[in-house]
Amino acid sequence: MPIAPAPTPWAFPHHSTWDPDDDLVALGADLDSGTLVTAYGLGLFPMPVTLDGDEQLGWFSPVERGVLPLDGMKVSRSLRRSARDFEIRIDSAFDEVLAQCGSPDRPDGWITPAFRQAYGRLHRLGWAHSVEAWRDDELVGGLYGVSIGGLFAGESMFHRERDASKVALLALVELLDDGHAEQRVLDVQWQTPHLASLGVVRRQRGEYLEQLEQSLRVPLPAAFRMDD
Repeated sequence: MPIAPAPTPWAFPHHSTWDPDDDLVALGADLDSGTLVTAYGLGLFPMPVTLDGDEQLGWFSPVERGVLPLDGMKVSRSLRRSARDFEIRIDSAFDEVLAQCGSPDRPDGWITPAFRQAYGRLHRLGWAHSVEAWRDDELVGGLYGVSIGGLFAGESMFHRERDASKVALLALVELLDDGHAEQRVLDVQWQTPHLASLGVVRRQRGEYLEQLEQSLRVPLPAAFRMDD
């Protein structure tokens, strides 16, 4: 099981006080492991925000949350064929996946060095994981996220070859489909046109929070359990 981090000293506002029309619900706190685990369990995730020229740590809970139902991923025949061309590995190159997702060359990049350090710590404690697509012993795509009980909170993904990130996502869906699929939540933060094409749907914040509460009671997927 994951190693419990030190408790966070921060208290997040109760969801009943969140602005119903604003995805951003809090500012401040830190990226310590205990803070992150607490936040994800409450339906929040961090991103840097700039307000009045000052960069701050923002905590988001989208009014319309992007969720990929485990029985709803749209898999084309070409993607099925592509999947046969890659080897899937779990947590074999987490730091490299994180570095690729946080590459300064990517437009609208938000994964700062502080975020990379924070999620690296979460990974070493057993809370953050990567699903990787390899070809010829080279990492060519993947994704990473935070896994708490039945929640997998996807953070970002990358690809160096066509379909590599999609294949990693397909592999994640398949490993989460383990007998607890109806209780699991695969959260992708926001629905984008690209993610919608893969089957991501929108959930109202209240509905998402209800699903989240149930999912946290579900055991971790076997692939993400640390050795005893």
